[in-house]
Amino acid sequence: MARMYSRKKGKAGSVRPAERKAPHWQKYSASEVEALIVKLAKEGKTPSQVGALLRDTYGVPDVKASTKKQVAAIMKEKKVEMKLPEDLTSLMRRVIALQKHMEKNRQDMTAKRGMMITESKIMKLVKYYKLNKSLPETWNYSRENVQLLLK
Repeated sequence: MARMYSRKKGKAGSVRPAERKAPHWQKYSASEVEALIVKLAKEGKTPSQVGALLRDTYGVPDVKASTKKQVAAIMKEKKVEMKLPEDLTSLMRRVIALQKHMEKNRQDMTAKRGMMITESKIMKLVKYYKLNKSLPETWNYSRENVQLLLK
């Protein structure tokens, strides 16, 4: 099936092991992994950055296999989660970058289309997160307030 905003099909990726369990060579226990997640989250890392750091630096290939919980769930449980969901935050950062670009290059229609697509993705995510109770019902996205929301 094709992607929504491009005409490309999905690319193949690596296949995870069929059995989801912590590898025997992993040095850290579940409680140690949770402590590392809390430490990295307090440093201001996002859940995906925490997962990448655990994989690359600490040798924890799969957090869910060793703790039976996802990184974001552990962060929420320990009360060190982000104010806004990570995917929404990254899309808002992209809008800020596009706004700066559009101020300098007013005739760039490709960037204008990219801004429209990014904002429609944000609207879809906001709708989902309001239904999911991750965002309050009164929360609204506006292009003017994006920079204030991320500070």
